Amino acid sequence: MTEFRIGTAGWTVPRAVADRFPGEGSALQRYAGRFTAAEINTSFYRSHRLDTWARWRDSTPAGFRFAVKLSRAITHDARLAPTDGQLDAALAEARLLGDKLGPLLVQLPPSLAFDAEVAGCFFAVLREQFEGQIACEPRHPSWFEAPADALLAGARVARVAADPARHPGAGVPGGWPSLAYWRLHGAPRMYFSAYGEDVLLRLARAMSTTPAAERWCIFDNTASGAAANDALRLQALLAPG
Repeated sequence: MTEFRIGTAGWTVPRAVADRFPGEGSALQRYAGRFTAAEINTSFYRSHRLDTWARWRDSTPAGFRFAVKLSRAITHDARLAPTDGQLDAALAEARLLGDKLGPLLVQLPPSLAFDAEVAGCFFAVLREQFEGQIACEPRHPSWFEAPADALLAGARVARVAADPARHPGAGVPGGWPSLAYWRLHGAPRMYFSAYGEDVLLRLARAMSTTPAAERWCIFDNTASGAAANDALRLQALLAPG
């Protein structure tokens, strides 16, 4: 069965669309009253207390899923060659979400070129320790060539479709075909700009026709509060009937 998961990076409910969400509860509880997915970005910057992960898990209804962004200490500082214990610690935290855990998001720095040995070793180790979904957002052009795509597919890692696209191939999903994951950062002004109706219509068509069993779209244009409204608009376009 095809599943659409639409949401935002974080779960802020902007005042402009607050009336579209339940009025009671925490911000996360209100957000989860409209959306079935959210992306945890703060895990990229720092570790969280165990009770924080448990609170997020317990504040959301059955069927809700969190994507968890992997620590920058692994992706940016160690450049996919983490020291002993770094990956274990990150996975141990994410697993506290229990059945609310969705994909791990591995966002790579723009300067990190594809290296088959480094990438192959990293994703093989990650796959040994984690059986769930993985999405990778590479940003160096070398990751959009056939060898990189084949390596990701072989490791069951979906390549994120990102906007703005840094490469002609970056705007469409790649890698493992069973998961399609879009991340929209805002254009023309990243993190701020809202999307026009034409963009959302094209996105809705792409999500509807992609053969992936599960399809995610996360809006990261949160700085101006545009993300929640864009997610609501896309949700309406994909609604049955």
